[in-house]
Amino acid sequence: MSATPRQNSIEEPGKLAITDLKTGLSSQEAALRTEQFGLNELEQVKPESIWSILLRQVNSVIVWILAAAAIVSFFIGDTLEGFAVIAVILINAMTGFILEYNARQSMEALRKLDTTPARVLRDGKIKEVPSDQLTMGDILILEAGDLIPADARILEVNQLTVDESALTGESVPSQKSTDPSAEDTPLGDRHDWLFKGTAITNGNAKALVTKIGQSTELGKIATMVSEAKRTATPLEAKLDALGKVLIWVTLGMATLFLIVGFLRGQEIKQLIETAVALAIAAIPEGMSVVATVALAYGMLRLAEKKVIVKRLSAVETLGGTNVIFTDKTGTLTQNKIEVQTLRVAGNDFTIRLDTNNEGARKLEVIKGDQELIHSPDFEMLSRIGALVNNAQLDSKKSDRKELGDPVEVALLVYARASGIDLHKLHKDYKRQAEQAFSSDTRMMATLDLVGTDYFIGVKGAVEEVSALCNWDNPEDRNRELEISEAMAADGLRTLAFAYRQTDRKPGENFTNDEKLTYAGLIGFLDPPRKEVIKSLNACHEAGIKVIMVTGDHPATSLKIAKQVNLIGPEEQLVITGKELESFDFSSADDQNKMIQCHVFARVNPAQKLDMIDFYQKQGDIVGMTGDGVNDAPALKKSDIGIAMGLRGTAVAAEAADMVLKDDSFASIVLAIEQGRVIFENIRKFIVFLLSCNMSEIFVVTFAGFLNVGSPLLPLQILFINIITDVFPALALGVGKDNKKLMKSPPRDPKQPILQMADWKRIVFYALVMTISVLGVYWYAINQLGLSPEEGNTITFYALSLAQLLHVFNLYSGKLRFFSNEVTRNKFIWMALVLCILIMFATNYIPFFRQILSLQIIDINSLKLILAAGIVPVLVIQAVRILYPIK
Repeated sequence: MSATPRQNSIEEPGKLAITDLKTGLSSQEAALRTEQFGLNELEQVKPESIWSILLRQVNSVIVWILAAAAIVSFFIGDTLEGFAVIAVILINAMTGFILEYNARQSMEALRKLDTTPARVLRDGKIKEVPSDQLTMGDILILEAGDLIPADARILEVNQLTVDESALTGESVPSQKSTDPSAEDTPLGDRHDWLFKGTAITNGNAKALVTKIGQSTELGKIATMVSEAKRTATPLEAKLDALGKVLIWVTLGMATLFLIVGFLRGQEIKQLIETAVALAIAAIPEGMSVVATVALAYGMLRLAEKKVIVKRLSAVETLGGTNVIFTDKTGTLTQNKIEVQTLRVAGNDFTIRLDTNNEGARKLEVIKGDQELIHSPDFEMLSRIGALVNNAQLDSKKSDRKELGDPVEVALLVYARASGIDLHKLHKDYKRQAEQAFSSDTRMMATLDLVGTDYFIGVKGAVEEVSALCNWDNPEDRNRELEISEAMAADGLRTLAFAYRQTDRKPGENFTNDEKLTYAGLIGFLDPPRKEVIKSLNACHEAGIKVIMVTGDHPATSLKIAKQVNLIGPEEQLVITGKELESFDFSSADDQNKMIQCHVFARVNPAQKLDMIDFYQKQGDIVGMTGDGVNDAPALKKSDIGIAMGLRGTAVAAEAADMVLKDDSFASIVLAIEQGRVIFENIRKFIVFLLSCNMSEIFVVTFAGFLNVGSPLLPLQILFINIITDVFPALALGVGKDNKKLMKSPPRDPKQPILQMADWKRIVFYALVMTISVLGVYWYAINQLGLSPEEGNTITFYALSLAQLLHVFNLYSGKLRFFSNEVTRNKFIWMALVLCILIMFATNYIPFFRQILSLQIIDINSLKLILAAGIVPVLVIQAVRILYPIK
């Protein structure tokens, strides 16, 4: 049944008017309007350039210090050292560049939505034109299966339902009509509008194009995606803050050393060389490389679990996340309508449809009398739902292939699960007539011939269907109306069912010939995903706040939130998008209400951005999950955007930092755990690297102040930093998982990567190694009478060995020295073997010995080196026994 076309209610930008609703625009007029208003396409955002990605890899304080050290080295003639430092910078930059290169286009997926052809009425004929050639004033001709190419006002409609979940987040298809909606009506309730990028699931329509390209709702979202700016990730910010600390330490030590040396009358070139050595010693050159490799290793681990990380630092960011905004449809739910609640012959049932090992659906009664599902009344309700239906399922037992309105598909799935043979049913019941659903009648009815009898089935709104039925008591009908309202308030979409069987052929208006028999009510719901409850419980245990943000109905959102244990059974607080419009985020009351609420409904994309911004300003690290076009801006704005790969749109996937290929919320928990492990590993190897580097600073500085010579040369320090330090640090960075990390709250995002206790340990570790190494150096020079060159060689190898063995001091907590996460890490042992072989190579291969200015070591020197390397471990372990680390 078609509604009468109306022109007087159409409000277009620029007050456009077409000349004739029956013939549409002329080709000439369409061309003029295309020239005036442009093509119906989204603006192309220039992707991040290759040079921009590369520049980001070298734009850090640590790199600047190294570059300055290289320049000074060239200036004073130490070209070998200068080139060595530059090589370190380039290796780190290329590693990060290669791993981030594939994430530079965030808007291309939006443009892919513009490739669908469109059918329009032009010159009095239906023509197919490219969607980018549509213009304002065109009349669209739309049918089931079409992707809507522009925003349009409905002129005529016939049983039209549209899947708008990607745009609004509402899982139930929207039924469309020509009834005008108010200007402030939420997007999901504008039943007289069609929106670009949504899909027609049933019926057909004519509609007048009123918005194209960037002015459409999809275009507005595209603009928000391009305008949503990513902030520096927590790890990037923390490493940058650490780099600033190191630069002041470097400048302070170098300046102090230069002043003292100048006052002593030392040679300027020697002072500068020593200052460069201090700068190189202060900077852990391998830190950026190790952090990059640790994150990349985490990426590979997650990829094996079907979690694709697009931005390297996103792995660690998720580990620090303490607030997660999650969409409802497709994330917490299956994005698939199912029968959930039934009312038959005065009895209420709650059912669940489970899939068995063969793929067939099995009906399980959760609430209600199990025996009554075998009653004739229950069977009749199932039969009506299958007959008054135009959807299709495949002929197999599985329900995976389906066609038609999702609610009608749900009725067929439910009927099959209740024991009805759909093939036999449609063979026995031969359809004779149909009264299609319309916004006027709010019902659908079918007339079937079964044997010599006629069967009339009706489904629709409870008010209209119950009015056609025979009631013994008017109170009975009122009771059904009240129950239907209660089900709707509980987040369910309800349909009532009625029937009549007669041996007389009904008239054309067969639903009104005689009173019908009321069969019952069915409530539909998008069921929650099974694994979500366990995953949310894990988030709660890990101290992560999970907030549902959806465009769906408030009651539906609240019900799902309770079903998945997102909130408690008694909690009723839901904030809608309309309420958010009046919020003052500077008000303490509104802030408290925001923080207390875990369910936000009827929220538009712009409000999602405001909510994320609110929590980010509170100092939280915000994660956002989603799968629809409407989620894309929030995915990009959040600290870590997580898109669903199976059900999600390409737009969401491109805007996100991570994509879950299995759409499993459980994968988020896995990624959080992996992120926490990576951060702990990064913290651990930074403590290792800084304690090693500080020992180098102390060795050079103390030797200079004591005027006992130069025990280490700049190139020797650089060699230690990029070889004998980096490999053990890498092994620490790829350490195994620590399940205990998910039993505690996330770390405070406001705190630096290293706490005061970490700095105390770093200084202590460095002092112990320094005293041991300088003691050996002093003994070799003053007691054994070795030359400065031989003393320098002993110092180089002694410090290298002390730093290599220092890795065994980095285990966590109160674990035993011979059984902990370090000693069980096979990569640690591989790194030690490799580094020891490299140390032998530097002494026995003349080329390396000459570059590093080393002397061949003898047995006595080897004893001193072993003593200097082992003593720090013994001292540190003794202190750990007396003062254990918590």
